[in-house]
Amino acid sequence: MNKLIFLVCSAISFNTAAQVLFAKADVKAGKALVEQHCMSCHAASYGGDGSKIYTRAARKVESPAGLVAQVRACNTNLDLKWFEEDELNASAYLNQQYYHFE
Repeated sequence: MNKLIFLVCSAISFNTAAQVLFAKADVKAGKALVEQHCMSCHAASYGGDGSKIYTRAARKVESPAGLVAQVRACNTNLDLKWFEEDELNASAYLNQQYYHFE
């Protein structure tokens, strides 16, 4: 039971932290990163300009924390060598452009 409470509290505080970090993020820098590193890969998987990955009905990302986690996973899996600041900038851009989490 204590473990469950810890996990719930962690998730809540991470969501709050993500929202605060989005407010300080450089959306313009995030847009440049997404356009340079993400769209061609997503276009190969989803066709067109690649934005369908963000707008599809069955998208995986459902929260600000989930968005940051997904960007971080792509950074790690593709060995982009982004700093945490880059991940947050890209997440903030994606949130502003596609997800609209508050």
